[in-house]
Amino acid sequence: MIDQNGEKLPSWLEVIHSGNKTLVGRFVYAFGSARPVAEVKVKDGRFSFAIPPQWEPGDKYMEFEGQLVGEQIKGTMVYTDGKTYNWEGKRAPVLPYVNTPVWGEPIELFNGKDLKGWKAGGEKNQWVVESGVLKSPKSGVNLISDEAFMDFKLHVEFKYPKGSNSGIYLRGRYEVQIEDGYGKEPSDIYFAGVYGFLTPNQMAAKPAGEWQTYDITLIGNRVTVIANGIAVITDQIIPGITGGAIDSKEAEPGKFLIQGDHGPVEFRKFVVTPIKN
Repeated sequence: MIDQNGEKLPSWLEVIHSGNKTLVGRFVYAFGSARPVAEVKVKDGRFSFAIPPQWEPGDKYMEFEGQLVGEQIKGTMVYTDGKTYNWEGKRAPVLPYVNTPVWGEPIELFNGKDLKGWKAGGEKNQWVVESGVLKSPKSGVNLISDEAFMDFKLHVEFKYPKGSNSGIYLRGRYEVQIEDGYGKEPSDIYFAGVYGFLTPNQMAAKPAGEWQTYDITLIGNRVTVIANGIAVITDQIIPGITGGAIDSKEAEPGKFLIQGDHGPVEFRKFVVTPIKN
């Protein structure tokens, strides 16, 4: 968690061995995709690394330094504008996986009439309901569900205009990308990818303007994505939160977030089936 101008920004860091001597990693900031860390240097009980800007302003590298303090790591980040901010983190939890889930009753999170059960993530709300369809006609604020869920199956039906970009954050932490990917090679940043982490095994997108479906199962941190009836990600582990997450409290239930700050998108179904406790 990075304390930047009084705002707590969720983030994620992975450090692993490359061979016997070198440490490498990946880092997720408050926005953007997971970024490779070429080397994590360790000296006198402190570690450091630097990464080039992705969507940040300017061209300076972001520089990180930290150390282990009890069960946490703490340190500083020099942002691309040259300002220094404090951060702290703790080890990600191990999430339990249920092999034979017992499913509860489906819940219609979108009632086809209004925004009941949802709230806008900012003051200027562009989300509307017209003729039974939930619409974000232009770039604006995100939409967040009132109810939180842990393990579930999700069925959504959506469409978008040519070139548009949106996404659904599972538990508010893991973005499954909605993007006009028709005719492209599959990628973790395109249609049905878990943003920055998991690449679909094929491009299953229909042409823009057509209704499309996702059937997503999330149990623990293992996800299956069926896009337009095709299993494109099957029982894969999501390593950590993706950029733009609401928070990094991975052991807790979380709310759905529909991305509305990129491009237009429409939904006519948003049905959640939770696992019975």
